[in-house]
Amino acid sequence: MQPVLADSVKLTDDGVLILDRRQFPFERNWVLCRTAEEVARAVEDMVTQSSGPYFAVLFAMVLRARTLEHLPFDEAREQLARTAHLLENTRRTNNALRKATKVVLEHVDAAQDVTHALQGAEEGDRRYRAKSQALGEHTANLLPDEATVMTHCWADLYLTETVRAAQAQGKRLKFFCTETRPYLQGARLTAETLIEMGVDTTLITDGMGAAVLQSGVVDALVTAADRVTMDGHVVNKVGTLGLAVAAHAFGVPFHAQVQAPDLLAPTTHHVEIEYRDGSEVLQVLGRPSATPRVKGHYPAFDVTPPRFVTTVVTDRGVYNAGELDKYYEGEQR
Repeated sequence: MQPVLADSVKLTDDGVLILDRRQFPFERNWVLCRTAEEVARAVEDMVTQSSGPYFAVLFAMVLRARTLEHLPFDEAREQLARTAHLLENTRRTNNALRKATKVVLEHVDAAQDVTHALQGAEEGDRRYRAKSQALGEHTANLLPDEATVMTHCWADLYLTETVRAAQAQGKRLKFFCTETRPYLQGARLTAETLIEMGVDTTLITDGMGAAVLQSGVVDALVTAADRVTMDGHVVNKVGTLGLAVAAHAFGVPFHAQVQAPDLLAPTTHHVEIEYRDGSEVLQVLGRPSATPRVKGHYPAFDVTPPRFVTTVVTDRGVYNAGELDKYYEGEQR
């Protein structure tokens, strides 16, 4: 069965349809964005997260290109580039948005025609899913036949493809999911999707992770990575660092999933960590969880140093955090 969230961004004649992940699974409402600017606002407002913004940006570029078809190519290309810049800056820590705009612009430039934005978006969609499938297979190979896995936040296609591959290999997985405050992606997105896929799933609060790792019941900590630097630092949803340190302390391997380490980020100095409005941590699903008289602090991501990372799993295979240059061996930089 195809999990609902595996296909939650769609391009239509009317615009880009985005399943509102802020309400899922309690409500399954779709937000229609008729312009690229509306897609940008939806991404900023967390209507979609994880790989959702990648697909939303692919299709937002097509929306913008549709409005430029009457213009001379050079003028249309310049305006499409401005839209790309707008979309890339909606969530700056994850470099997937840059990859989305890049593949669309490459197809436009090759054809010297903005109508080829659609072919670029289709190629970007296909490429992301294929890489996620390969990455999932490499991750499944690392897990024991009766593995209990802890995960944090919502790894999206990385997670579903890992589960699919493990099931195809006859492996039986169990998961511990952290709830992932303040948007509860682990509780609402990860747990629901794993249940849809027939996986034994247990939810824990964010503060329980170290204790569960200490108990000895977890075989591996597996999370996505929004970015991995070339020197092996893993940038992911805030809370990953604490789990990685605890896993290291208790002898549990940490496998970080990313399609590719980022050549444009040699070190963490090249990664901007997004800080969201602190008021977001004073509420849960729109309901206050603290007095408004306190201040909230919300770095959306944290950075795990390579000494706490057992492996980085990519679409091309598994690497130690200190050997990520091998991913690009044989390529012209």
